[in-house]
Amino acid sequence: MSLKSFSRARAVHLMLVYTGGCNGCDIEIVNCVLSPKFDVEQYKVFLTWNPREADVLVVTGPVTKLNEAPLKKIYEAIPNPKAVIAAGACALMGGVYKNIHGDIPSEEIMGPVENIIPVDAKVPGCAVRPEDVISGVVAALPKLLEAD
Repeated sequence: MSLKSFSRARAVHLMLVYTGGCNGCDIEIVNCVLSPKFDVEQYKVFLTWNPREADVLVVTGPVTKLNEAPLKKIYEAIPNPKAVIAAGACALMGGVYKNIHGDIPSEEIMGPVENIIPVDAKVPGCAVRPEDVISGVVAALPKLLEAD
């Protein structure tokens, strides 16, 4: 067992990336970590803002044209094996922003996250429930624990 596999078996680091939308899902995901009700840190699930430390990339919001290249760059910077979770209706299908004619023109929405990078787990909702985010992380764990 490699050092990375050994470490991953004992702690998981999530990196949260916002690609547009209302931030409702971001608030609920951070709630999983900071809230005493969920407190996933007691189970060794931590938030990180460094892609080189991340094991799981959690993406929220519809991917806009402006955020497409940075999202790909962050994905590439995360070491293998890595998992991606698309969280919320916007990340899964564009949500209310898919055909909007207001602040974000519909041609600026590149689509769901899975059109840009591979997705391993999907968490539906608008906004997502913390319990469902935790289930998404658990669903992504087998990919992280694969032998190097």
